[in-house]
Amino acid sequence: MDQLELFELPNPCIGVCESDNRGYCKGCLRSRDERFNWPQKPVAEKARILKLLAQRRKRREQKSGGSEAGYGPATELDLFD
Repeated sequence: MDQLELFELPNPCIGVCESDNRGYCKGCLRSRDERFNWPQKPVAEKARILKLLAQRRKRREQKSGGSEAGYGPATELDLFD
């Protein structure tokens, strides 16, 4: 058994479901194909998509000069506060 199969990978959706001009979600940065049927995707595919999202998030932050006032994990509410 692969170690990835031991843990459920989280859905990166943050509830901001609006596409940009390139077709990527402004909230989670996934393409339409990456969003489609997330729960049924194999764990390895989910892991690959999550790595891509980290790269996209980093590029978006660099492009905005690190002062991103948009969407993403930094703007999410902490459920445990």
